Amino acid sequence: MAHAAELDTAPDTIEATLNYVADTGEKLFTYTGGPGSTDVRTGGTADPRRVVICNGRPHASGFALERDGFRFVHHDTKVADFFDPDEVRRLYYPEMAALVQAESGAKRVVVFDHTLRTADDALREARKIREVVPRVHNDYTEWSGPQRVRDLLPQEADDLLRRRFAIIQVWRPIRHPVETFPLAICDARSLAPEDLIVSERRYPDRVGQTYAITYNPAHRWYWFPRMRRDEALVFKVFDSLKDGRARWTAHTAFADPTSPPAARPRESIEIRTLAFF
Repeated sequence: MAHAAELDTAPDTIEATLNYVADTGEKLFTYTGGPGSTDVRTGGTADPRRVVICNGRPHASGFALERDGFRFVHHDTKVADFFDPDEVRRLYYPEMAALVQAESGAKRVVVFDHTLRTADDALREARKIREVVPRVHNDYTEWSGPQRVRDLLPQEADDLLRRRFAIIQVWRPIRHPVETFPLAICDARSLAPEDLIVSERRYPDRVGQTYAITYNPAHRWYWFPRMRRDEALVFKVFDSLKDGRARWTAHTAFADPTSPPAARPRESIEIRTLAFF
């Protein structure tokens, strides 16, 4: 009951600063090291903007993956310890494949990756996990979406890429309700192609691409206050179909002006899947 009362008092909207990038024509690069390291970014000019973010909880049942690009769902997990990678792969990967299949209608879902994040620097270094990402972005581009299929399923890629596929991610807290740096997500219908700027992502063993996002006053932002570990955000970061459905969803962590005093640092997991139709 305390949780319900707390959510009843969450505001319908908040104002917060989101970190966009200005399109200066400069090439953007991110260098990503091993576990526990922080990303190093070069190029581009930060463009922080004050925006209105709507509380998505009252509207949760109305969001559609193919229209808005995301769904907020109640979804429990049998995982006891998200810091145990074997348990995550054994239990969470099948749970997430089933969830994405149910939400998207895909015939086949391949879970290929997960990332733990925390806003606690000491925990990040101790557990060798990643930092939160307080910048507006989308995880795949027109090139890097199909390339991920080629990287992961090289024997099947030519055949699979003849048909529709999507990259769908699932985000959730792993222990405590989110009190700092929640995830904001942008309604896909408010995101224009000209808002997307390719940013090269250089890993130790490969090169990828993401989209950095430029500010557009038409963007419609949502967040889900105090998300718990039995709640998940399912969202699309690539879709090969270009028929007007949602293809991308810009998202970002942000400094929440409603965070309580002595708030616990956010701890979360995001899972990445290939969904084939």
